[in-house]
Amino acid sequence: MNILLIGSGGREHALAWKISQSKLTTKLFIAPGNAGTATIAENISVASDDLDGITEVCLKQKIDLVVVGPEVPLVLGLRDRLEKTPGLERLLMVGPGASGARLEGSKDFSKQFMLRHRIPTAKAKTFTALELEEGSKYLCTCNLPIVLKADGLAAGKGVVIAQTHDEAQSTLHDMLGNKRFGSASERVLVEEFLSGIELSVFVLTDGEHYVLLPEAKDYKRIGDGDTGPNTGGMGAVSPVPFADEAFMNKVKSAIIAPTIAGLKQESIPYRGFIFFGLINVGGSPFVIEYNARMGDPESEAVIPRIDSDLVEVLLACAQGQLKGKVIRMTNNMAVTVMMVSGGYPGTYSKGKTIRGLGQLSKSGSQIFHAGTRNAGHEVVTDGGRVIAITGLGNRIDEARNRAYRDAGDLSFDGAYFRKDIGVDLL
Repeated sequence: MNILLIGSGGREHALAWKISQSKLTTKLFIAPGNAGTATIAENISVASDDLDGITEVCLKQKIDLVVVGPEVPLVLGLRDRLEKTPGLERLLMVGPGASGARLEGSKDFSKQFMLRHRIPTAKAKTFTALELEEGSKYLCTCNLPIVLKADGLAAGKGVVIAQTHDEAQSTLHDMLGNKRFGSASERVLVEEFLSGIELSVFVLTDGEHYVLLPEAKDYKRIGDGDTGPNTGGMGAVSPVPFADEAFMNKVKSAIIAPTIAGLKQESIPYRGFIFFGLINVGGSPFVIEYNARMGDPESEAVIPRIDSDLVEVLLACAQGQLKGKVIRMTNNMAVTVMMVSGGYPGTYSKGKTIRGLGQLSKSGSQIFHAGTRNAGHEVVTDGGRVIAITGLGNRIDEARNRAYRDAGDLSFDGAYFRKDIGVDLL
């Protein structure tokens, strides 16, 4: 079948890498893709938020299955658009419509959804710019630290954990009064801080049934020891040692099952991935956030551990036939290290030549391009997060060594990566 994958990051390169291995894949197109995806599929110069352009590609290339990587086209309603387009009646898609994508597109909606369906989560209250004074007073009643979240999409950077009341006050005013994240922070959630260890759990659901993918732990802050500002993700590890059978049974019964049942109860059709951002608090899982797609950089650690034909499972999801399906996983450990541009997550330059891609060792690492493009005979940087290196091994230390060895063999001007990915799990 002809498959169209939407997106241009490391998650999409990892998905493309796995999809291209399937016996069901006739031709794989990626819109817009990157320098890495161009080596295994056909990149199409259409932005992931260009719904008109994506629709035209589906018609022109006779696409059978659309797989959406990033959140923006989902929130914009890509599925709804394609379902209404004459000539695409038989098109299948992995990714929810706009109603389901609200799980990620609105922190307030997802929080209220969790509360309606008694899904364990932190207490929170939402404020708008018109309620800034009320929100300011509310902060004075909150215990430290205080979590402030932009309601809308903010590229993984819309969360601030304030350590003092003064920091919380200035952050709330910056988000609401100064529109720090634009329309994403027109509403801000002030949330109770939960103390524990975070992890990411992923399922693929057809709205009735689901299959569980490998779990992962990601590292959001820019600096070693989880210091500095949040980023889109600096690395990931899969599996997560503390996510044993007993803990995962709690996740399934208290979180996954009621989430899917809640979607059905509220007549929200959903065929696609659900990302559960969880925190382990004393052995009990709580939901920090939902995403309506796979995580990044978690995908770069999770997908290499999948031993099944991924397209078979994606197709079953899109057709509403996931009942009885399972995703087989390898026993390998995976450690993903993200190389980023100097200055990220703030201001950074693009167009830096990436050196060493052709000389990497073949000893257990997989390279996924995140923010790259071809420039003549060179591959150059084209984003904040540039290259993800995933090392595989029987143990975390073995996987770490492989990932970091190859990270040391790659370079570009201003390149930076954390040195402690996975150290806390050793």
